[in-house]
Amino acid sequence: MKSTKPLFLSVFALFVWITTPLLNGCASNDEQTSNKNSDSYKKYSNQLVTDRKNKDQFFRTNVDSPLESKDTFTGLSYFVVSPDYRVTARFEPFADKTQKLIVALSDGSEEVYEKQGHAVFKLNGEVCRLLIVKHDDTFSILFKDATSGKQTYGGGRYIDLDPNAFADNQVTIDFNKAYHPYCVYNHTYACPLPPAENTLEVAVEAGEKL
Repeated sequence: MKSTKPLFLSVFALFVWITTPLLNGCASNDEQTSNKNSDSYKKYSNQLVTDRKNKDQFFRTNVDSPLESKDTFTGLSYFVVSPDYRVTARFEPFADKTQKLIVALSDGSEEVYEKQGHAVFKLNGEVCRLLIVKHDDTFSILFKDATSGKQTYGGGRYIDLDPNAFADNQVTIDFNKAYHPYCVYNHTYACPLPPAENTLEVAVEAGEKL
């Protein structure tokens, strides 16, 4: 089995934006991108659209594409870009930096990840908490939500975090950048499954969908 980690090629890493202050110790939406008529929001949205087109091109033409048949590929599907799904979370790092997490893969094998800490934020009015892990040099969130198994892959989705997204015990999380693992498109890939604690009750209608 080929293994796919919660990391997409850096050429498709989406635009990372400056974090905003916390409100009442939890996440707030970015004030600059919350106004859909603002120049910053338009630039942010346009960048996401461009990155998605580039990813489609990669899937359609690149030798490393996970697609078994490229002839019928018409592009990936996404929820509409929304600033409401870009949050600034309180980052609660672990004092013990050596904590490990055994992550099960979709083929029954396992990988070892480093536990970094928890992100605490508000989404759709609910207080949420997600574990952030590190594998090789990539910081990631592996998560499931109320869309899993319905509008999105039942095995969960991933978000990769730029190291620069961490500042002053805060971390920016953009669910518009949530993506599916390669095993969704090719059964020969083995994909990490989110830990049980990373199951959100809310529906994250952002990012990649089936």
